[in-house]
Amino acid sequence: MSYRPTHSGTGSASSSLRILEIVARFGTGTTAKEITDALRMPPATAYRILNALVGAEYLVRTSDLRGFALGHAISGLVTAATPPTVPTAARTAMEEFRRGNRFAVHLIMFRNASVRIADEDPDYPLHSVFELLRYPHASAAGKLMLAELGGSASPLPGGQLVKLTENTITDSDRLEEQLAEIRLKDQASEINEFELGSASLALPVRMPNGSLGAALCLTGPAERFTTIYAHAEAARELTLRLAPLLF
Repeated sequence: MSYRPTHSGTGSASSSLRILEIVARFGTGTTAKEITDALRMPPATAYRILNALVGAEYLVRTSDLRGFALGHAISGLVTAATPPTVPTAARTAMEEFRRGNRFAVHLIMFRNASVRIADEDPDYPLHSVFELLRYPHASAAGKLMLAELGGSASPLPGGQLVKLTENTITDSDRLEEQLAEIRLKDQASEINEFELGSASLALPVRMPNGSLGAALCLTGPAERFTTIYAHAEAARELTLRLAPLLF
């Protein structure tokens, strides 16, 4: 691997990634000299990029200040990119609950203020996965997460409330009113907001410290939401069973 000098933003990003790759390969304590030797990179360039990576917490200096290690920001990226792990016992509990129901039961987990699909109902698979991951203001699970985060921390793309259907809430004040109600009721729902003809109820699965870790989502036809909601109590009992299995 050799360094190719460039003044472009793309080149700078590439150099940063190469440095991170070397630190990941060599391990904690990788020195600046080891990095420059491995990449054949000018020391001045390496130090400039290293300082930027440390400032952004992609790297941290070791306690003796002689080397570097991967930082918190990298851990967050790896965590977000890795599919959630669902223990067998939790999957079994989900399967038992699904039996006899004519609606979908999904397990959604939350990582770094983002939605992740943990256990999708095999009989009623999700149709709009991209929208579920991208637009939390439109789905019941996403609203549950936003209510936990608070309006100021809402991870909305470009700060915009995208209208997925004619019923999607795109007014920030209305959304905040709904989030306040979700915090009060400790559950979220949507009817025809995420997909026309569809409705969903999301109940929180909480970690030992009380923070939101996942959501149990019951989804089905909009006209059958009353039937879906009738299972809310049983679903909430399931969330209590799932919590110690997941966290």
